[in-house]
Amino acid sequence: MNAAAPAQPQRSPLFWAGMFLFMILSGIAIPAQGRVNAELSSTVGDAYLAAFISFFVGLLVLAVIVFLTAPGRRAMRQVPPAFRRGEVRWWYLLAGAVGGYFVLAQTLTIGMIGVAVFTVVVVTGQTIGGLLWDRIGLGPGGRRQITLMRCVGALLTVCAVIWGVSPQLTVADRGLAWLLLVLLPFSGGFLQAGQQALNGRQSAAYGSALPGAFFNFASGSAVLLLTWVTVSLLQGGLGVPQLSTTWWHYLGGPLGIVFIVLGALLVTRVGVLLAAMGMIAGQLIGSLLLDLVVPAPGSLVTTATVLGTALTLVAVLIASLPDMRRAGR
Repeated sequence: MNAAAPAQPQRSPLFWAGMFLFMILSGIAIPAQGRVNAELSSTVGDAYLAAFISFFVGLLVLAVIVFLTAPGRRAMRQVPPAFRRGEVRWWYLLAGAVGGYFVLAQTLTIGMIGVAVFTVVVVTGQTIGGLLWDRIGLGPGGRRQITLMRCVGALLTVCAVIWGVSPQLTVADRGLAWLLLVLLPFSGGFLQAGQQALNGRQSAAYGSALPGAFFNFASGSAVLLLTWVTVSLLQGGLGVPQLSTTWWHYLGGPLGIVFIVLGALLVTRVGVLLAAMGMIAGQLIGSLLLDLVVPAPGSLVTTATVLGTALTLVAVLIASLPDMRRAGR
């Protein structure tokens, strides 16, 4: 890994405006994907199968792009040279397994700890992970110092999310079993930040985000297929899966591609922490828009929801100020 971050090129306000837009778009794809996957899961009656279908559809879309288009084939031809140069290690290709793990953590815990607690814990894991992975240089930009502004921005992000979901938080009996359940989404968020760092390394090595995205969906699909088969066998057999006839129920995979591709591009340009924080802001904005336009049963939008969402944008700006000043010199 690089010992230190390379010197940053001159970056205009237009560059940062574009980065913030990509952060928001990437983050918005996450709650949209969650809403689509929830509908698919309800229709097929099997959360594990729905998660696998979502990943597999994404894999098929990426297979068409990388093998049947000239840019895709050109990008895939860069994979062997990147391995020979040592820029990509074999275990980078397993980053997509984190996506499978995250979906499983969501499936296993969200019904017991609630969406609000799940969101807060995941965001905390993403933020701490972003700080750590930047510090050790897991991302393509090398090591980034843990500065006061970055810590303030990270802490403010977590506080903003807690504020935003506070109307949904309830006090319940929280014993040891509850704490153990919370560890799953926390580790999922923590590892997800590392996944974006490895995707960014692959994107930088190949000169394109497409190969890394393809490998992500391949490994994630394998993990979820194995999980679905194992759980089904333990429950008495596979049986004939029931599929949905609604076309938009299969958009979860393509939405995941948006998140993976834009996330990989962001990490190469702004680092793991800022990319994670920007996508967190996008998640809250996307969730807010969905609840306003097509509210789900039990959804709740209050002043705290709106202000907490706005505060995440302020947190991203605060954390990015040192980089913006340094790049503008």
